[in-house]
Amino acid sequence: MASASNVERTKSGRLKYRGETFSGFNKPKRQIKGNKQNVVLAKKGNEVKMVRFGDASMKNRSNEPARKKSFRARMKCDTAKDKFSARYWSCKDW
Repeated sequence: MASASNVERTKSGRLKYRGETFSGFNKPKRQIKGNKQNVVLAKKGNEVKMVRFGDASMKNRSNEPARKKSFRARMKCDTAKDKFSARYWSCKDW
């Protein structure tokens, strides 16, 4: 894990980590490159980690109740507690 000291703050107040720019810690954004849909700079205590999540070729249809219920049951969203896991952020997105 990297520490929060590895993160640079730009003049505009945004965070820069490993070539990616974020608006803040624990704030997901759409992925620009790669095969994942979203990326977030997760922070837990003094540790930080970049987490990519979501299938880029699929849409998030969380506005359909049956799909939402099925997804949350399949991913066991009620037990997703670790901010450094993609499951946590996928469940939060749904």
